[in-house]
Amino acid sequence: MPRTLPAPPPRIARLPRDKHARPVPWFVAIFDGVPDFRVVGTGKLDDAIRFRCCWLCGEPLGANAAFVIGPMCAINRVSPEPPSHRDCADYAARACPFLTTPGMRRRDTGLPETAVEPDGTMIRRNPGVALVWTSRTWRLQPHHRLWTVGDPIETRWYAQGRPATRAEVLASINSGLPLLRAEAEQDRRPAAALAELEAQHVRALELVPG
Repeated sequence: MPRTLPAPPPRIARLPRDKHARPVPWFVAIFDGVPDFRVVGTGKLDDAIRFRCCWLCGEPLGANAAFVIGPMCAINRVSPEPPSHRDCADYAARACPFLTTPGMRRRDTGLPETAVEPDGTMIRRNPGVALVWTSRTWRLQPHHRLWTVGDPIETRWYAQGRPATRAEVLASINSGLPLLRAEAEQDRRPAAALAELEAQHVRALELVPG
């Protein structure tokens, strides 16, 4: 049975719809009138940075902003995507098919030649858990299209479109942590990189729901 989507917030409700009546996020590329949810539209990333607008609805951000990230990003506090309004991010975490379906994989076949990978090292897995990280501070990293997120004023964990349990969050963290450790081991100073990663891991565990 198809899952019933939550009601979109007003800014998301104003977006155009695809053939399935799903809201099409502002950043999505349109090809021959058809949205491809896997591809970022030309110029959208630059516009989000220049005009400080929401990645999901395209309207101006306020004082706070939210990032939809996975548990590994909660450890290193880095997001490959620009910030959004909190209610827009919350809707994405509860409604996006990829984020709400743990068994779903990324489809790379048939991607247009203009499609590019995000900066940073992408972990190509479905973490099964999504985190809406809301903060008053964030910054674009120099020389990269990656965002460093500041201390959170709120964190909301989701699994399958509902609030995630502590066990689900911990399982997702534990399954992804070896990937970060393997990356740290390739650092020029692996011992220091691993020690920093462990400190980040301990800090992230403080945000796991009780």
